[in-house]
Amino acid sequence: MYLLLCPCIQNPNLRAIGITHQNDLDAFKQVLKRCDWFGIKTKFLPCAETEYLGLNRPPAHFIDRLDTPEFYALLNRLEEKLRHDFENDGYPYAIIGVDSSPVCGVRHTWYGEKDGNPAKIPGRGAFLSRFSDIIAYDVFEASCWKVYLAAPLFSEAERNYNVKIAKELSRYGMVVHLPQDCGDSVSSRDESMQDQIFNKNIEALDNSDLVIAIIDGADADSGTSWEIGYAYAKGKKIIALRTDFRKVGDNEIVNLMLEKASHVVYDIPSLIRALPCPIPVDES
Repeated sequence: MYLLLCPCIQNPNLRAIGITHQNDLDAFKQVLKRCDWFGIKTKFLPCAETEYLGLNRPPAHFIDRLDTPEFYALLNRLEEKLRHDFENDGYPYAIIGVDSSPVCGVRHTWYGEKDGNPAKIPGRGAFLSRFSDIIAYDVFEASCWKVYLAAPLFSEAERNYNVKIAKELSRYGMVVHLPQDCGDSVSSRDESMQDQIFNKNIEALDNSDLVIAIIDGADADSGTSWEIGYAYAKGKKIIALRTDFRKVGDNEIVNLMLEKASHVVYDIPSLIRALPCPIPVDES
């Protein structure tokens, strides 16, 4: 299994002048770090835009400079070569593209204004659209891999379940912070230890890309609820896992505020599907 990455993730200088910002560079770095951390093999797409227009080019939409017979011929050649490589190397699990590219966009592409339509349109860029048979994620989705697991941890059953969820997430390329692993697992702790636990968890929350919260029970755990509120205020993506079949009302399963702050799922397979970019990790 391997990922096929947009080449500017490895070499941002391939991009048009002035379009790369620090958040782009951070995302590129995190994708490469994630692949290295989990031993995920990578290959890189050719940069059709650079091959056609060269380096140090100004930004442009697709119809401005790429909508030509010569560029289509180049895309044909590059696709043919990649398809040949797939026959030898196998198909990639997914392509990681960059949405700001008119060639390698994933969810949106900068096509250009035409017939009164906006310049940015839904869909893949000119090159990635040729590989609709392969799932694609935007680089910002793929860079989301540091998880804070907010959950009750007061019983052996709860702690074991948290470990189970963390292990399942790690199978899909996620690194998980478990509060119970930094001392938050016993009642006999003095004030200095409480401060240490609090600060470690705040740091982990701040550094997380994603918060996954377990909201089982007749009422959600108070610490978990606090962590959801903190993460929501920080603008972080939150997925709430509720396997408990009880409901508090016709349109409310446990707590309106928690549910509106998160994307609620009801089992582990749904949790994995809700991840921004789940990448199966080879455990052999």
